[in-house]
Amino acid sequence: MSDQLYFNASVFTADSRAWAQAVVVRGDRILYVGDEATARRLSPEAEEINLGGRLMLPGFVDGHAHVIGTGEALGQAILWGVENLSEIHNRLAQWRAENPDSPRVYAMGWPHGAIPGGQPHRAMLDDQYPDTPVYAVAYDYHSVWLNTAALNEVGITDETPDPLGGTIHRDDDGTATGFVDETAFHTIVAPFLDELADEATHARSLDLVQQAYRETGVTTSTDMGFNEADLNAFLAAEQDGRLTSRLKAYWRVNNTGDAERNLAQVARAAELAATISSPYLEVVGIKMIIDGTVDGCTAVLGAPYADGSTAEPIWPAEDLAPVVAAADANGLKVAMHAIGDEAVRIAISAVEHAISINGPLPRRHRIEHLEVVDRADVERLAALGITPSMQPVHSDPANAAFWRSQLGDDRADRGFPWPWMTEAGARLAFGTDSPTAAHPPLPNMFMAATRRSADAPELEPNIAEFALPLSEAIVHGSADSAWVCGAEDEVGRLRAGLLADFIVLDANVLDEPVETLLSATVAITVLGGKVVHEVSR
Repeated sequence: MSDQLYFNASVFTADSRAWAQAVVVRGDRILYVGDEATARRLSPEAEEINLGGRLMLPGFVDGHAHVIGTGEALGQAILWGVENLSEIHNRLAQWRAENPDSPRVYAMGWPHGAIPGGQPHRAMLDDQYPDTPVYAVAYDYHSVWLNTAALNEVGITDETPDPLGGTIHRDDDGTATGFVDETAFHTIVAPFLDELADEATHARSLDLVQQAYRETGVTTSTDMGFNEADLNAFLAAEQDGRLTSRLKAYWRVNNTGDAERNLAQVARAAELAATISSPYLEVVGIKMIIDGTVDGCTAVLGAPYADGSTAEPIWPAEDLAPVVAAADANGLKVAMHAIGDEAVRIAISAVEHAISINGPLPRRHRIEHLEVVDRADVERLAALGITPSMQPVHSDPANAAFWRSQLGDDRADRGFPWPWMTEAGARLAFGTDSPTAAHPPLPNMFMAATRRSADAPELEPNIAEFALPLSEAIVHGSADSAWVCGAEDEVGRLRAGLLADFIVLDANVLDEPVETLLSATVAITVLGGKVVHEVSR
């Protein structure tokens, strides 16, 4: 197979030498990135691909996603952007009309602000669906809303106890409302839904997300909640040659309340990290959820919410520290979901403990989200080498009003402070957290560069001073996201020796108005030197 010479291009490398004219690919690797004349001398017999002056970027590395869940959501009723209960009912009815044979109604993405009082209730669904179970997952993926038929099917009764770190919400008389959040969702409802999804269903979901990634320029994703079902689906897809993107997986570790069982989950992750490693799939670490969300008033804050309430951590410090230390000692990378400022402090302290116990080791631990954070703690995490992993889409002005109302004070004016991270010297990884939001990276980059809404760009920016230059945002969504999971010598940049994973856009978004990101499309996606997506010109 001959080399390929991609020329007549604007090549943004996301590397120290930011721009180039041409790229030579040999096999699955990049042979050269630089000027066209040198490229031709290095490979005079190369197959030539004239890009017509278009923009080439490294393939995006989604720094935080739930991959199988993203594929599942692509087949569900999408509730992103709804503003009221009537819109929710309309979208559910439309999905039902399109899927009349489904024994259940599945939906994804409702925002708390669209529900009266922010508290969904089964009565709001029962009139529309008295007999068909309805499972509607919140946009933050931390809550699920069930009707009576679904509650009965799952087996949740008024007497079902709340698990550690979760709540089965109840009316004043103790009746379950159908609103189930945090670990009650993840340990009761989610496993039930996993059991309903057979291997064929998981395979279909994986194929859907692979197609979506090809079409939108995601060549590597980082799964933040990998489990046995996900593992089996990926192994089968790899064996069948169906994977067209790479995966760096973080194994989900739940707080069981039992130290021995918690450490057993770490041991399983270490086993997989040692045995599961290919160009397409690698288990690199563990993921733990310390707190919930601001919208649900379950993020752990140092001061109460506007209504005076507080939340307890899902992983208290005394439970978290030994797990982080064990993972650190086993060479695993640790990812910790921490949205509230107090949860961020718990995460930082756990890393401090691991360093103190285990001594100097190569480590790349990370904190996910950091929506409400003190600047002093940003300095702490940067000094410890912790990478903040954040999602521009979560700052969407379309969702900001309810988020801000839950905080009710000046904390809302320093939400999602991306520049603080890089100013402190930390790397910053960007992702989408799909399916809590849409998976395409280009709209995500628009929000990073503007703090405006991709779905409603006419809205005022959400804290405009926290916007970033687009070129920096792209680096955070490619090179930095690769670095934090230890893949900087494989993907995320265009440099000689790295895997030939890149995309070509139909518009030069770095040389045109930033709004171009909302209409630009991916013309070509290349993975390991092979074209896996191409739109004819």
